[in-house]
Amino acid sequence: MGDRIAFYDMDRTITVHPTYARFLLWMALRHDPKRLLLIPLSALAGAAYLLRIVSRDQLKQINQRLLVGSLRLAKLAGPMAAHADFVFAKNIRPGALERIAADRAEGYRIVIATASYRLYVQAIAARLGIDDVIATDLVAAEGRVQPHIAGHNCYGPHKAELIAAWMAEHGLDRTACHIRCYSDHISDLPMLEMADEAFVTNAHLPMRLVARTKGWPELDWAAGNGHLTVALPDLPG
Repeated sequence: MGDRIAFYDMDRTITVHPTYARFLLWMALRHDPKRLLLIPLSALAGAAYLLRIVSRDQLKQINQRLLVGSLRLAKLAGPMAAHADFVFAKNIRPGALERIAADRAEGYRIVIATASYRLYVQAIAARLGIDDVIATDLVAAEGRVQPHIAGHNCYGPHKAELIAAWMAEHGLDRTACHIRCYSDHISDLPMLEMADEAFVTNAHLPMRLVARTKGWPELDWAAGNGHLTVALPDLPG
């Protein structure tokens, strides 16, 4: 079969709740509480995104600038470790842990591929025993992490492109690999379509409907079941 690789989305796939907004609030509460006064501006930015005035990338950068700002590289290790401990204790699906362990036992290389920031994902991945992370990177300059995305947000088609680039960087020939992909959201359709085995996990309705048309298994990790069981809920045909 060649190299075996399992790509996992993170937010709502491995985690119960999305992590990005919670990370910003966590950092603001613990390190600069006065920034919470800027939440109304963040809400305005969210409205601008819904009205398509700003892009998803711009929204993420605006929110980071408002609630966190730039961060000193030399002082990141402690806060990122504490945040990862919090996420691991409060926001990880037991079923995802079971499935990661099962894939690892079958010889799969486990990779998190997420639109969340590598800034904090790397430490969460370490808690999960995962070494490989494909994520959204931030610009680092003059000893600080800036609220600016470096390259592309690891979302939608760009996530599939970044996965392909990661494979090339690691000398992995797609034709010689067997790939599994896991995601909850329709935005990850490009990633799922590149898989030999695609799994829809804890999914919203649009993703479930696509899975039904493509014959992809739907996994329910809400109850801590990480096995290859197929759930076929009574959805509109």
